[in-house]
Amino acid sequence: MELSGTQVIAADRDTVWAHLNDAQTLMACIPGCEELTGNPQDGFEAVVKQKVGPVKATFKGHVTLENVNAPESYTLVGEGKGGVAGFAKGSADVALAPTPEGTELSYTVDAKVGGKLAQLGSRVVGGFARKMADSFFDNFKTQVEGPGEDA
Repeated sequence: MELSGTQVIAADRDTVWAHLNDAQTLMACIPGCEELTGNPQDGFEAVVKQKVGPVKATFKGHVTLENVNAPESYTLVGEGKGGVAGFAKGSADVALAPTPEGTELSYTVDAKVGGKLAQLGSRVVGGFARKMADSFFDNFKTQVEGPGEDA
């Protein structure tokens, strides 16, 4: 399953890049993330609780950064295991480009699931994946820009 999107963030590219490599920022942005440790050089370990359709699971996983081209782009590669619920693995190509409004962050995610999750069907899993990606990047924009005037 593949997802892609863009988000314009009102901050310069170096600021956005720094946040993309910060464990605290990433933890605050990942829906259901209970723990995130590590660093960009060695990778991150994460614990994420999620409910996908009728399946609830705690995923424990590892994420590494590859193809790092600071401050322009990188590839996040990760895998999470959720016990009897199954597993999720995939990669996300993230690119940053300067714009008059700040920085355009574009992403392409390629994800695969197995176990009980795969049995839910592509419509349920695809909808969940889209919601997770949208939530992450909306949360990321808020983290970088800070609360807006209407917050």
